[in-house]
Amino acid sequence: MKKIVKVSLIVFTLLAVLFSFAACNTVDAEGLWESATYRRDKSFGSGDTEITLTVEAGEQSVVFTVKTDKSTLADALTEHGIISGEETEYGLSVYTVNGITANWNTDKAYWALYVGEDYATSGVSFIEIKNGDAYRFVYTAT
Repeated sequence: MKKIVKVSLIVFTLLAVLFSFAACNTVDAEGLWESATYRRDKSFGSGDTEITLTVEAGEQSVVFTVKTDKSTLADALTEHGIISGEETEYGLSVYTVNGITANWNTDKAYWALYVGEDYATSGVSFIEIKNGDAYRFVYTAT
């Protein structure tokens, strides 16, 4: 009887682990995603404001949930190393998102930023975030 209970618990645990992994969005580590820092949905931080960021490159995407006390999108995302770039007189010029670099000079590629479903009308440094906001960075090659 003890053996049946042990085997049942092991099988149940393995199934639970398998289903929990299946529920997570995971992208393949190929093409643009070879250099990605994260290849599955992830949560960051513990602040009072919660935003979501979808990172799209090629046919794949991941969604990040970010909790922060920062007030701008640039500060909230750089706080966790999600974006990086160069500070200019116009704010942060984003070159890398989730470890994936868009290089206009070599690939004619850039990161398009969307606020909700709308193309952003200002730079990432000037976007004031609010609880529940959703953003997208889309790798765009022309």
